[in-house]
Amino acid sequence: MEAMIPDLSRVPGVLGRIARRRLERVEAGGLRDARSPAGRPPSLVEALAAPGLSVIAEVKRKSPSEGEIADLDAAEVARAYARAGARAVSVLTEPEFFAGSDADLEAVRAAVELPLLRKDFVVHPSQIDEAVALGASAVLLIVAVLGPLTGAYLEAARAAGLDALIEVHDEREAELALEAGAEILGVNNRDLATLRVDLGTAPRVARHVRALGFDGLLVAESGYRAHEELAPLEGRFDAVLIGSSLARDPDPEAALRRLIGSA
Repeated sequence: MEAMIPDLSRVPGVLGRIARRRLERVEAGGLRDARSPAGRPPSLVEALAAPGLSVIAEVKRKSPSEGEIADLDAAEVARAYARAGARAVSVLTEPEFFAGSDADLEAVRAAVELPLLRKDFVVHPSQIDEAVALGASAVLLIVAVLGPLTGAYLEAARAAGLDALIEVHDEREAELALEAGAEILGVNNRDLATLRVDLGTAPRVARHVRALGFDGLLVAESGYRAHEELAPLEGRFDAVLIGSSLARDPDPEAALRRLIGSA
């Protein structure tokens, strides 16, 4: 088991603090027991492979970069996203920095039939089993956190019946993700050190991985707030993950419809 624990001392900035704290909680037994849901959850891969730009809409209460976002009801917001046309829902379950919980994911699983991404900071193999028990369709694997263990965690996720969104922030991390066997590659526009967002990051990294022959699914992440900002993603990306701009709107259904141009 120790061979699967990543070296988190090398992870920079806020991401490093979150990951190290998450590992402390996991090793202290801070992960809650959960019952396995009935049936197999819907596939994230199949949802994102549908024609057009899919939206993964996020249930999000706060973040280190933006502070308090919304005091929301996870199930209610997820139902609003589903009505507006989201093809998947991301649920933050990290409690300290994002005010999420495992109960949020269970509530969303009961509320909608969409694929669910457990948006947590995976630092221990036990979190794979827990994601299954909570009813998730997929887990988030961050190359900047897992480093050379990314491939091993991807294999563990697949063995457990989960899809995995492998997140990268630059070309070097993207190459590591491809070596690990990524099928869904997420490119985060947010700089790990400064927390600034550059919407040019995702298209740049996408061009790089396509030139290397990657033919899997591409997801753009972070910073999208307006319909016009999605135009550069059309034809290049299979999906976009949107959180803060939707979650903070009093009417998340209308906000998503405006964003995808169906209002």
